[in-house]
Amino acid sequence: MNNNKIQNPMVETMAGIKKNDKDHIRNLLSELKAMVKNYAVALTEASNEVLYDMYFQTFSNISGLQRETYELMFRFGWYQLEKAECQKITEQYHQQTKEYQNLNKKEA
Repeated sequence: MNNNKIQNPMVETMAGIKKNDKDHIRNLLSELKAMVKNYAVALTEASNEVLYDMYFQTFSNISGLQRETYELMFRFGWYQLEKAECQKITEQYHQQTKEYQNLNKKEA
C-alpha cells in the first residue's frame, strides 16, 4: 500500500455489467456535487431575499447530503485521499498568501 494514500479497507462489490452499490453511490456523489455548484450560482443570482433564502436552505441541505455521501464512500474504502507533504502545503500557503496580498495591492 502506498504510504501517501489515506483510505479505509475497501468493501468489495460485485463486478459485472449491472450497477452495484459503489456505482450507485458514486453517481449520487457526482450529482450532489453538481447540485451544490448549481445552487451556489443560483444564490449569487437570486433576485430577492425570499428566493435567496429558499435557495440557501436547499443549498445547505444538499451540501450536507454531499458531505454525508462522501464520508460514507470514504468509510467503505471507495474514496481515497493523498497525503500531502508538509513542504507542499507550506509552498501552497505561501503562494496563496502572495496572491492575496497582490489582490489587496491592486485594490489600494
